[in-house]
Amino acid sequence: MAQRGRKKGSDGEASRALLLRIAADEFAEHGYHETKISTIVQKANVTQPTFYLYFKSKEAIFEELEDLFRKKLSSLTMGSFLDKDLDGARLPDRIKESLTRVFQFFMDHRSLVRIGFYLAPSAAEVKSQMAAKIETNLREKGVAEYFHPHVDVGIVASGLIGMIERLTATKLWTGEKTASELAKDIVAILLFGLKKEPSIQ
Repeated sequence: MAQRGRKKGSDGEASRALLLRIAADEFAEHGYHETKISTIVQKANVTQPTFYLYFKSKEAIFEELEDLFRKKLSSLTMGSFLDKDLDGARLPDRIKESLTRVFQFFMDHRSLVRIGFYLAPSAAEVKSQMAAKIETNLREKGVAEYFHPHVDVGIVASGLIGMIERLTATKLWTGEKTASELAKDIVAILLFGLKKEPSIQ
């Protein structure tokens, strides 16, 4: 049952989605403390009481955006895991494809990513969880056989998250590199190092 006074149907959902989108842009650009509900509703062309039909407070809408980012990132991370029976010759391409999807998501949802991966109090925990999932995947029987036995995959996983975080802000969002180009560069570094070897295509 819809809450009293709340718009029903597609109009109500559209208003709520618009408020979320505008709030994401405002939080991403100005930060949590400098973002005002009055600005959000003005840009959404709705009244302040309308805002409170959908969200209890500024904190509530920020937390919903955080949660939305975590769910999307978790799904993306799980879908990027290496298969245990993957053909070793396909390994570079498979990792490149997975990283490209991550970077493209970060590019397509810049405001949401800035909130969940950089600004939110939970950002450090989100990155730690992402690194832990990657480390677990790299340690799985079948997957671990692709890598040197003396490599600390915990460091690899944490380093990868650090690379994604830094390169998104300095290369992807600045337009210097595309999602695919960054993925290719990371694969070249992680799998082939800095020595002069045949490069990946």
